[in-house]
Amino acid sequence: MNDWLTAQQAMARLGLKPQTLYAYVSRGLIEVRGDAADSRRRLYRAEDVARLERRKARGRKPAAIAEDAIAFGEPILASGIATIQRGRLWYRGQDAEKLAETAKLEDVARLLWDCGSQRFPPLFTIVPEAPARQRIFAVIAARAAGDAAMAGRAKKALYLEAASVLDALVDAIAGRPGQGPIHLRLAQAWGCDARGADLIRRALVLLADHELNASTFAVRVAASTRASLAACVLAGLATLSGPLHGGMASRVLGLMREIAEDGTKGAISARLAAGVPLPGFGHPLYPNGDARARGLLAAFTLPPAYEEVRRAVAALTGEEPNIDFVLTAIAARLGLAPDVSFQIFAAARCTGWIAHALEQNETGRLIRPRARYVGPEPA
Repeated sequence: MNDWLTAQQAMARLGLKPQTLYAYVSRGLIEVRGDAADSRRRLYRAEDVARLERRKARGRKPAAIAEDAIAFGEPILASGIATIQRGRLWYRGQDAEKLAETAKLEDVARLLWDCGSQRFPPLFTIVPEAPARQRIFAVIAARAAGDAAMAGRAKKALYLEAASVLDALVDAIAGRPGQGPIHLRLAQAWGCDARGADLIRRALVLLADHELNASTFAVRVAASTRASLAACVLAGLATLSGPLHGGMASRVLGLMREIAEDGTKGAISARLAAGVPLPGFGHPLYPNGDARARGLLAAFTLPPAYEEVRRAVAALTGEEPNIDFVLTAIAARLGLAPDVSFQIFAAARCTGWIAHALEQNETGRLIRPRARYVGPEPA
């Protein structure tokens, strides 16, 4: 299928009049671009049209609308924090790829939190002796058990607490209290040189937020109850730990082990023949390639084994690597432990979680959807 359709093709598939097609474009439901071959003509993204076709086929009953919205469907919450449009990731209107060229995670936190020149004073966090992931959960859980709820508190107080929660999480990842930019603290803890520190910085910026993903939605649900910022972050961490979210790196490593045993083409072909997805490739929100992966690939060269896999997958499926594949490749390039991918993800996304918690708290609304009951009829 072509990636782009003419207006006539899009209208024919959806059964629309021109004014309705333009309305869909203005509402952000169909992405549009100019035609390089004809400056007078506009083209419409085929994937957006296909999604609307599926929605139309299901009908517009409330239950169908709600279920369709949950899985990469239409937006269900208003937010001014981040969006994915035109194949790129935007933080409050700024291109995340461009920010990653020079910004630090602290800069992005201030942008996402909309808090001006908020300082990040160093704190002394008591970090337990344990593996990194256990330290992260233990430190944030301890904060969640004792920190005050957000209800009725001034923004200034919440911004200071936000900075301290992020600092505590970074201390837990590093294994000790620290000072200075977050990417340098992590690079020092992991024994990375300046080149490695810059890659970590870029990854942190590009992973800071990703709109209403699973962990962020969990955070907003917690925030809607006026829970503390630490409790909201704990909800995000719990969701991030799942194998379909922040645990995806483990699945990429599993694929790499299969390839090491069976050869690149053999392992990939076997998965495709069995209908098993290839972890680390493709993303529903980025038909032309994950913008976050693209931003990192511009700054380093994949290790030979990863480059071979990238070429083979592109040849067989046409899919490009996503952020999970590239994060795993960075860990391999820097000689870091496999779980570092999760740790980078957690440190970065904590800034976005906090931004969404603050935004949700401002709405004053409780998130409480209803379930569509399909069990036995009540007696």
